[in-house]
Amino acid sequence: GTLPIVRATGGLDDTIVNYGNDGRSGTGFKFDAATPEALTGTVRWAVDVWYETPEAIEALRQNAMRQRFDWEIAAKGYEDLYCHVVCGRRAGRHQ
Repeated sequence: GTLPIVRATGGLDDTIVNYGNDGRSGTGFKFDAATPEALTGTVRWAVDVWYETPEAIEALRQNAMRQRFDWEIAAKGYEDLYCHVVCGRRAGRHQ
């Protein structure tokens, strides 16, 4: 149930949904700039949310724990992409 604090880059940006001001959405806390100030500011933000709205932290935890990133899901995505490319070329479409 530990909430991530990540720099919004690559796979982390793809998989972590930033905490929303509605107090219920998101799966963690993200920052963009690769600077100590950006990291420090995001940690402070997360700590503030932790102390000021513990119900938001619990909602984030629940959201994060519901996420699924197992290989069955990833394999299905690769299979769909492969089929799209191969089937599209067989039909005479080059993408």
